[in-house]
Amino acid sequence: AEAAELRARLQAVRHTVLVLSGKGGVGKSTFSALLAHGLAADENKQVALLDIDICGPSIPKMMGLEGEQVHQSGSGWSPVYVEENLGVMSVGFLLSSPDDAVIWRGPKKNGLIKQFLRDVDWGEVDYLIVDTPPGTSDEHLSIVQYLSATHIDGAVIVTTPQEVSLQDVRKEINFCHKVKLPIIGVVENMSGFVCPKCKNESQIFPPTTGGAEKMCQNLNVSFLGKVPLDPQIGKSCDRGQSFLAEAPESPATLSYRSIIQRIQEYCEQHHLQEEKIM
Repeated sequence: AEAAELRARLQAVRHTVLVLSGKGGVGKSTFSALLAHGLAADENKQVALLDIDICGPSIPKMMGLEGEQVHQSGSGWSPVYVEENLGVMSVGFLLSSPDDAVIWRGPKKNGLIKQFLRDVDWGEVDYLIVDTPPGTSDEHLSIVQYLSATHIDGAVIVTTPQEVSLQDVRKEINFCHKVKLPIIGVVENMSGFVCPKCKNESQIFPPTTGGAEKMCQNLNVSFLGKVPLDPQIGKSCDRGQSFLAEAPESPATLSYRSIIQRIQEYCEQHHLQEEKIM
């Protein structure tokens, strides 16, 4: 009955993409926010961003939605909209203050994730982006289990170039294989920094073992691309603005656009394959 409820609610969602990372601080929520902005740049596409990082919900801040509340309607909870075609849902909208700590055990977290999937009136959605917390724990198992009632196109895994980060990403890839979650590919974030004055490139996180690209070759996983560091990204996120719109000529924006295009192509291909099987 539970699976049927979830299926009924999510049947109008065409593509579902999970954004994962092995460790915190690699820019996963930033990537999720900019992926949603990038997809929603096409006004014909309806995009939804679901934040299941329950203890560290940063999506409301990044999307410029701090202080917004969730409204209840006859058909369920209404997402909070950034644009007409970009809706967001996060535990951040349920807290009385952005400084409130969410001190919950696993079952309560799982219950909220199920509620987000079952009770939010997403409507017709082309892309549902799910921003997850770091690691491979309760929230990840829950979202994969609940979404198995419908379908998941796959996961995008975000890392930084240094071995400390890649070590955890290998665990994340292993997790995806174990729970039969398709991997769309890996994104190497914070990949080098070009000084705006002297134009020299510095490796802030040196790729001592060859970086994400080499790891992907070894593990036979798709490498989606590198995103260089740009201080403007942090500033845009703090202001709740889309970096892609604010700095359209930045090398980081060009990287994002290329990666987003590859994700779209993967999803369309995956959809066609599913239709053939059916």
